[in-house]
This record gives sequence, C-alpha cells and structure tokens, in this order.
Amino acid sequence: MDAPLLPGLYIVATPIGNLGDMTLRGAEILRGVSAIACEDTRVTGKLLHHLGIKTRMIRYDDHASDSQRGGILSLAAEQPVALVSDAGTPLISDPGFKLVREARALGIAVTSLPGPSAAIVALTLSGLPTDRFLFAGFLPSKAKARADALAGVAAVPATLVFYETAPRLADSLAAIADALPGREVAVARELTKKFEECRSGAPAELMAHYAAQPPKGEIVLMIAPPGEAPADAIDPDELLRAALRTSKASQAAAEVARVTGLDRKALYARALELK
Repeated sequence: MDAPLLPGLYIVATPIGNLGDMTLRGAEILRGVSAIACEDTRVTGKLLHHLGIKTRMIRYDDHASDSQRGGILSLAAEQPVALVSDAGTPLISDPGFKLVREARALGIAVTSLPGPSAAIVALTLSGLPTDRFLFAGFLPSKAKARADALAGVAAVPATLVFYETAPRLADSLAAIADALPGREVAVARELTKKFEECRSGAPAELMAHYAAQPPKGEIVLMIAPPGEAPADAIDPDELLRAALRTSKASQAAAEVARVTGLDRKALYARALELK
C-alpha cells in the first residue's frame, strides 16, 4: 500500500467458499486497517491466517449492543476500520446496516470494496432472466409466514432470489409449487467450492431429486418471473425413479403424489412396474 489508510469504515467483501476469490485490494485494506469488525473471529481468523494478516479483530454481529457499535464508530472516526461478514459482501443478509447508517450520520467516511456475493454468483449460473431481480433474503421458517412472503412477491416482474438452508429446502420448494405454480426454479449450492451445483426445473422435480440426494451446504433459491415460459412438463416416471432410489414403492408413490397431485394408487402401480 502506497500510503496509510485514512480514518473511516471500509466494507470488505470476502470469499464465499474459495479463498482464491479474495481481491488484492480487499487483502490490502485488511492488512492496512487498525482493526477488523467481524461476525465470528474464528471464521475471519482462518481467512486472515491464509492471507498472512495479523490485524486485530473485533466481534460485531446481529446481537451487538449500541455500546459495541459506538466503540467501533469512535475508532473509525480516528483510524481506518474494516467491516467483514463470515462470507460474501457485508450487509447483504448480514450484519452492518446500523453501523453504516450511523457512520454516515456522524460524517465518518464509508468505503465499500466489491467482491463475492452468493446471490449474484447464483443468479449468473441459473439461466434465469438477470435484467431485473429481487433479492429477498431468507424465506420465513413457519409455513404460514412463508406462504404469505411468497404471495407478497408473486406479481413482481423479476427473478426472485432467496437464501435457504438445506434442511428447509423441501418445504420451501413445496411452498413455491403451491404459491407460484408453473414457475421455473433454480437451486444453487456449494458455490465456488468443489461440489458447486446449480440445478433448475419444476419444484416437484427438484423435490424428488433432493429427496433422493439430500443437499448439504448453503443454498440460493431462485424463481423465474411471472409470464416466463413454464418449466418443462413433469414426468411422473422420472420422479418415481428418483424416489425409488431411497424409498419403497409405497413411499415413493406417496411422495410423488404429494408433490404432483396425481393419483397415489396409479403411481404405486407404476412404481411396482419400474422397480
């Protein structure tokens, strides 16, 4: 770095999986600030160790108190301070909004260094329209709240982007099938890592696939805009074959009936034929 950093708050994006995605400028800033505010010092510590950086870390997460935030702001008024999240771009479904808002109100300089964001990486992989999109964070965990959230954005003329966890994926796909019938869905997971995957299709197809092969890792869930061509027609045989990999014929038929609305007895007879 040619000259010492000026006082202020530096928002630094960090890798979402592949440490090689850390930008040169971001590493320089982390090396040059007097302190790094981070969600989890253990997670950020691994990145700093990889980069050979020994800058002091200060914990700052969703549960930070007003006094903790005030301490970081007081420091940033006099010295350069970085803000990072555990992965990706801070503030994007991560802590930092209040800190940045108060820094601006106090006249503290705020600089943002661009870099990885799971939502953007997933969107570019999905094959869904990218000219307009709505990032809506995490879907609610409760069924009624989840349904209400989907109903609230159903008419938005844009690709919808959500974060999701692996254990809740099946419930979210079922809710999408109910609330937004006919929409193509894409599931992106393990982004920038060895087992990166982006799979698209009808919700029922994706449910059958992940029932047979339970997903791991963090997930980005994307839904095509209204009016787009619907996902390919559902093939019951394909769904049954996927379900039969891990389930008995009766269980496979019940699962496919649940996600497609087809007759369970007919599906059971077909499952026996396929098996």
